Amino acid sequence: MTNKKQAKAQAAKKQHAYEARIAAKQRKRERTIRITAIVTIVALVLGGGLAVILTAVHSNQQAKKAASATESTATATTDDEVELESGWAVSPEPPDPSYAEDRTWTATLATNQGDIEIELDGAAAPQAVASFIKLAEDGYFDGTGCHRLTTAGIYVLQCGDPTGTGTGGPGYRYGPVENAPADDVYPAGTVAMARVGGDGESMGSQFFIVYQDSTIPSDAAGGYTVLGQVVAGNASVERVAEAGTITGDTDGAPAMSVIVNEVSVS
Repeated sequence: MTNKKQAKAQAAKKQHAYEARIAAKQRKRERTIRITAIVTIVALVLGGGLAVILTAVHSNQQAKKAASATESTATATTDDEVELESGWAVSPEPPDPSYAEDRTWTATLATNQGDIEIELDGAAAPQAVASFIKLAEDGYFDGTGCHRLTTAGIYVLQCGDPTGTGTGGPGYRYGPVENAPADDVYPAGTVAMARVGGDGESMGSQFFIVYQDSTIPSDAAGGYTVLGQVVAGNASVERVAEAGTITGDTDGAPAMSVIVNEVSVS
């Protein structure tokens, strides 16, 4: 039987291994951006003028800035071959809200801590649900880790960032806030979208699961978009919460790692 100190050491080792994988993805992403920029500029030199080239360079600079806050789906396969994936992850615009079809969806998060089943409300939060289901169908969440746990004041487990840093997301951002509770109370089991403070147009792929009733004050942008409710598997989240953060602080990476292996939507 391991003691508390050994358990923390094991959790730290797992966290470091996870961070190493994320860093490797980051290096591959940056290399892909450089290669894509070179190919784009060469193509423009052959077929266009200086003004067009300058526009392309500017666009590439903007892409680099965006890449620092988002996770690209570009992956390097060999030194001479780069595979670029398409899909909603690299779209500059979010999916149309009509994809939510004004109905209830079921999303199952298959994690290493057990399945978490979520009922998504496409009628109350069509933009958020449309984004979630389209990213899920593309496999965007597969293999991602839940990077943040809070254990005081508010009680949430935050997931949906492929970079594991809290700054990642798809190529688009959307808003405004949908379906936020008027009283700022988010009951246990609530699934809501994370966003930048004061910015209701900053939602992407990150979401949080409330594992204990929490009052989360509204800010200048309002509350937080509630896109669904956990209908099964909340015990898995509670178990992670009981283990606390890897540092023992009330806000940080969970000591018990949570990896979302796959998300299926029906």
